[in-house]
Order: sequence, then C-alpha cells, then structure tokens
Amino acid sequence: MPLPFILGAAAIALAGTGAKKAYDGYQDSSEADSITEEAESLYEEEESIFKKQEEVTNNSLDNLGELQLSIGADFAEFQRISEPLLEKLAQHQETKDLQINIPKNELDKIEGVAFSATAYLGKVAGSAVAGAGAAYAVYGGVMALAAASTGTPIAALSGAAAYNAAMAAIGGGSIAAGGFGMAGGAAILGGVVAAPIALVAGLAYASHAEKKLEGAREYQEQVQQAVDSMRIGCRNLKQTEDYANKIHKELARVYQIFGRYFQDLKNMDTLVRNGIDIQTIAPALIQIIQNGYAVAAILTDIITTPLFKAKKDANGELVKDKTDTIEFETDSDGMKIINKEEIDAHITLSTYNSKSFEA
Repeated sequence: MPLPFILGAAAIALAGTGAKKAYDGYQDSSEADSITEEAESLYEEEESIFKKQEEVTNNSLDNLGELQLSIGADFAEFQRISEPLLEKLAQHQETKDLQINIPKNELDKIEGVAFSATAYLGKVAGSAVAGAGAAYAVYGGVMALAAASTGTPIAALSGAAAYNAAMAAIGGGSIAAGGFGMAGGAAILGGVVAAPIALVAGLAYASHAEKKLEGAREYQEQVQQAVDSMRIGCRNLKQTEDYANKIHKELARVYQIFGRYFQDLKNMDTLVRNGIDIQTIAPALIQIIQNGYAVAAILTDIITTPLFKAKKDANGELVKDKTDTIEFETDSDGMKIINKEEIDAHITLSTYNSKSFEA
C-alpha cells in the first residue's frame, strides 16, 4: 500500500480513537454529573429533615430549661419569704413545737436548685443569648448537684465561691464563649454529625473528565456517610425531644400545685406585714410551708435527675474534665445517652407522691 494511504489510514484510526476518548470522556462527565446531582438531592432532603428536628428539639429543651429556671427562682422566693416567718414563729413558746418536717438533705437539694437557677439567671440576664434555656435543660440537673473543686456542695457555699462553682458545673467553657446554642442539638450530637457534613462541604473535584467521575463517586460516598450520620442524629434528637416534653409535662403539673402553696404563703406574709398576730395563723402557716417544701422536694427530684447520663467515678462523684465541666456518657455513635431509667422512675414517683397535695 502506498505510503500516503497508510498515513491516511493511521490518521483516520487516530481520529477514531480520539473520538472514542472524547465520547468516553463525555459519558464519564455525564455520569459524574448525574451521580453528583443525585447525591446533592439526597443530601439536601436529609439536611432539611435534620435541621427541622434539631430546631424542634432545641425548642423543647428551651421550654424545659425556662420552666426549670422559673421553678428554681420561685424556690428562692419561697425560701426568702418563709424563713423570716419561721423565725417569728420560733420566738413564741406556744409555737416552738410546730416544726417543718422536711429532711435537711432535701432542703439542701431544694436550695441547690434555687441557687443554680438564680446564679444562672444572673449570668444570662440581659444577654438574650439564644439557647440559654436549652443549656440549663442539658446541664441544670448536674449543676444543682455538682460540688465545687473543694468538694463542698453548692448549697453550702455562698458568694463568689458558690457562683464560680455553679458556673463550672454548668460548663463554664461554653458559657464563657457565649455558646449557649451548643447545649441544644450540637451538645447532644457532638461532632458525629458535624464532621461528615464538614467533609462533604470541603470536598474538591478534579477538573478532568476521567477524574471527575472518580471525584463524583467519592462525593457520593461522603454524602452517604453524612446522610447516615444525620439519620442517627435525628433519632437521638427525637428521643431527646420526647423526654424533654415528658419532663416538662410532669414538672408543669406539679409546679401548679406548688404555685397554690406559694400564693398561700404570700397571702400569709401580707397578713403578718399588716399586723395580724402570727400566733393566730401559726398552724395554717406551718402547714403551708411544710406542704410547699414537700412539693418543692418532688420537683427537685425531677430537676436534679440529669437529662443525660453524667459520668461518675467509683465513689459516685460526678466526673469533670480539665475545664471543670461535667462529662456525660456517650453511646457507640458518640452521642449523649438519655437518662431514661432514672427519669422514668422519678416521674412515676412524682405522680404518686404529689397525689396527696392535689386537693
């Protein structure tokens, strides 16, 4: 075959090969685009579901925390009003046999809730930081029970020492950084969900067609990991929402009972301030204070039962990290474990114990 024809055939073959590669490249690019579009669609759908659940959970935590703070503030006011009245009663021989029959450890726990609430409210007053209620819902229970670094219970402290102990218990590091929102969804999930999402967001693609398909498949894999994490996160957030609502419902019910005794106490205080002889109302006053503290103790048992399982050492003491922040137990996915058994037990006990005060 003459050389020109050979060269011509070679050129045609080469052109055919080039066309084939171009076509293959086009196919790879199209497949990569299709994979990427499907992955992005899946991601956006799951992200929307996740964000909605996170918002709902954070709202439930906020509502719970705000209720707990309100209860704690009322405890402090109940104590402020009742103590002077009890002192006045104690001045009269005729009423010395009338005593408040509440164990000291119960009164200390009530005082711990009162202090933790007032200290926390003082910290966030006027800041309008989003998620402040959620932070208290997550950390408030352990805050009221936690001890200062000296081992002294918060209820036994006063002044700056008590304030510092309370702030350390609730997680001073997060508060100092103004990160109250982290006490909601992010605090529950940790970095388990955030890490895969960040990886997807930072994934780069090769510009060449043959590498584009490889990059798209890698992207698809990373998206699936992020989606799986968000689905796990959603389940945990839903569980948290359910338990936050369950606790809120029982606290609100018993809080109404406490509110009646609190109002009766304020009415009695008004009578005494207006000059009535306290001895004439002594039995009724003692009964009001006794019942008020008894109902407060029921509320305290629920509030001081942490929403999540706090880590404890061999002696049953709460475990803190290097920043003096309470640590929580996590599951195999690295997420906080809801304290289901203890919460359910205390709610059942609350329902039973509060019956005698409902009338």
